[in-house]
Amino acid sequence: MATHRPKLVLNAAAYTAVDKAESEPAQAERLNSGLPAQLAGYAAAMGAYLVHYSTDYVYPGYGESAWHERSDTQPLSVYGKTKLAGDEAVMYSGCQHLIFRTSWVYAARGKNFLKSMLTLGRERDSLAVVNDQIGAPTPARLIALVTLHAWQQRIASGVYHLAPTGTTSWHGFASEIFKQAEEAGVTLSISSGQVSGIPTEEYPTPATRPLNSRLALNKLETALGITMPHWKDQLALTLQEHLEPLT
Repeated sequence: MATHRPKLVLNAAAYTAVDKAESEPAQAERLNSGLPAQLAGYAAAMGAYLVHYSTDYVYPGYGESAWHERSDTQPLSVYGKTKLAGDEAVMYSGCQHLIFRTSWVYAARGKNFLKSMLTLGRERDSLAVVNDQIGAPTPARLIALVTLHAWQQRIASGVYHLAPTGTTSWHGFASEIFKQAEEAGVTLSISSGQVSGIPTEEYPTPATRPLNSRLALNKLETALGITMPHWKDQLALTLQEHLEPLT
């Protein structure tokens, strides 16, 4: 940082192994809290601009109302607690910053839910997926586009929610993946109707997941003068990107 002296810092690094964080809290703290604090310190000292990506896991995850940026935070897991600590380090550093809290991130590349479902859909003719956790699947492509617009428009420092409109469960997301993949000509062993839903309690994990990951988008939409797209439309674009050969 001292050598290159960037004026814009995008912090997309994080410890995102939610369950493993329960047994590796020090490693999660280092990436999710310590690193943002260091970057924010640099930004404050050098007059740089810091964009930091966060998560719906900072909220308590109960109820059915969408969380607002001003909602009380109460993370349920080590991952959520360390991400909140990172947010607060950036907020109180005095640097110019944008903190984007997003949910259920996936992409055309890398390891994520979309690619896992497509792999399983080729191997299995039935599948059970959690149906009582509700949120908005958010593709990395949308996060990148919104970040660009926010930087170009120099919106005010603060916390913003970044996700598509509409909500679904993981079961609904998986079913829509299979439906759109079939329509795109992908050969699968499973159909969208062969995905059954199960409650979270039937799929225990080391880390507690929030049942309510709904995020209010009013603040971001007002700041940018836009309406965020629907998650199904974003899935179609991301699936198309995944199916296109790399050039």
